[in-house]
Amino acid sequence: MYNNSHHTFTTHDNTEIFYQYWKTASVSEPKKAIILFHRGHEHSDRMAHLVNELNLPEFDFFAWDARGHGNTAGERGDAPSFSACVKDIQYFVQHIEQNYGIEAQNIAVVAQSVGAVLAATWVHDYAPKIRALCLASPAFDIKLYVPFAEPSLRVMEKIRGNFFIQSYVKAKMLTHDEERATSYDTDPKIAKAISVRMLLGLYDASKRIVADSQNIFVPTQVLCSGSDFVVFQKPQREFYQKLPHPKKEFHVLDGFFHDTLGEKDRYIATEKIRRFIQQCFAVEYQAPDVLNADKIGVSCAIAEDLSSPLPSKSIKNIFWEMTKKNLKIGSHLSTGLKIGEDTGYDSGSTLDFVYRNQTESGNPIGKIIDRQYLNAIGWRGIRVRKQNIEHLLQKYAEILIKKRKPLRIMDIASGHGRYILDAVAQLPKQPDSILLRDYSEINVQAGQQMIADRGLAEIAEFIKADAFDTQSLASVKPKPSLAVVSGLYELFSDNDLLRQSLEGLSKAILKDGYLIYTGQIWHPQQEFIARALTSHREGDAWVMRLRSQAEMDALVEAAGFKKVDQCIDEFGIFTVSVAQKL
Repeated sequence: MYNNSHHTFTTHDNTEIFYQYWKTASVSEPKKAIILFHRGHEHSDRMAHLVNELNLPEFDFFAWDARGHGNTAGERGDAPSFSACVKDIQYFVQHIEQNYGIEAQNIAVVAQSVGAVLAATWVHDYAPKIRALCLASPAFDIKLYVPFAEPSLRVMEKIRGNFFIQSYVKAKMLTHDEERATSYDTDPKIAKAISVRMLLGLYDASKRIVADSQNIFVPTQVLCSGSDFVVFQKPQREFYQKLPHPKKEFHVLDGFFHDTLGEKDRYIATEKIRRFIQQCFAVEYQAPDVLNADKIGVSCAIAEDLSSPLPSKSIKNIFWEMTKKNLKIGSHLSTGLKIGEDTGYDSGSTLDFVYRNQTESGNPIGKIIDRQYLNAIGWRGIRVRKQNIEHLLQKYAEILIKKRKPLRIMDIASGHGRYILDAVAQLPKQPDSILLRDYSEINVQAGQQMIADRGLAEIAEFIKADAFDTQSLASVKPKPSLAVVSGLYELFSDNDLLRQSLEGLSKAILKDGYLIYTGQIWHPQQEFIARALTSHREGDAWVMRLRSQAEMDALVEAAGFKKVDQCIDEFGIFTVSVAQKL
């Protein structure tokens, strides 16, 4: 027996999102929950039948109405971005943890269609420690049936901006269950329209998650409808094949239409889900073993391959050599390329140019090159990362102020220090102290000048120091209450270096203080960067080993921190996380 009630939670942009809660009459310790995520166009009522049909009486159930759906406000079928909806899930789960006392490791997720893509993206990008993930007919690739539909929509969006298209899907294409089909056609809360930005965001996230599913470290079950007229099966299989967890299943349900969990014979699906969840909860939660991903595994192998020279006469090598020469030539015209070629494309000077986001070349061609360069997806993501750092620094500085704790800020690899000083300018109260550190004399001098220009010399200093020197970090006085490491760990493949740095930070930061740290979990230009761009390290190739969010979080937690918050750009490249010193 369940007691059903209706509630809302406040998400990251202060939107109120509606959800239903089914509290079980059964008593179990620890408390456990299943979160249900509905299809596109639908709402939580369309998943409510699963509460009883899954026959898992020891679990509480939760189901939301995604923004723009059902009882949640917002234009029907729209959201600020697909990534905003993914972040809504993070806030939803945090809300459940904090208000119902249910830990993430005692939560399973059951999601369908678009909801399944949202859930898979959340697990990939935020690395939650949930117990199980069950995906029914994930909409990784929708059958639009119109030739060149996706590229045409992209062109039209650039011309028209955001607009809406109507779903072609009829109820008879979704399920053989006549009663459910009739209710779909008559349900006033179902919205048949979807915004183009949400549809294209769905496509972009799906391609990324399918290609990078090796970084989903949660037991995962995929249920595929055998007669699905709405989405393709191929990417569902590709997604499944790369999943690294040994507890994974792929089932094709013959004859099922797209509404897998609303089909006439859905008991076949619910029995598989019930068994999978029960087996996942039959053993204690086990965190993924990712601390040695620098020495073995997919990300290690990819970085190793990118570090290896190509055959000198191969077409690929000739292409990349020409690309490097073109960058050299371009650097005589473009200020942005010149900074990259002279100091490294990963240097603090390059970063400051990207942050300024200005075409600084003195000639028209150079300005065009600058703008193209600054509009590269990686640099766009870097600027969003800066905004996310500023947002989280302000948020946790204000928390420390409210708790009457000292506000002492330290950044261990500051570059020129622009993002820290920009963030400090937004604080309601000046910090007690600001310590900026960097290994580069160029960066130190530029940062010291920036401190002087902003009139912060009384509370801020910039010193030359090594971010991987454990003792140097541990001996910082006075002890910082809020430390930042941004864009540094992504440049180094070796996890032992990170352990040295994080050990020093753990010893330095006050108890209950905070560490803001960044990650790079995916990059669409990883090969281009490795083959064509030089680094700050004596002009060597800039080869990045991408770390999954699970790996980055595990390293931080092993040093004595607990993760409490995270942001990510809409491209899915750069994460900014917060952990509290235990």
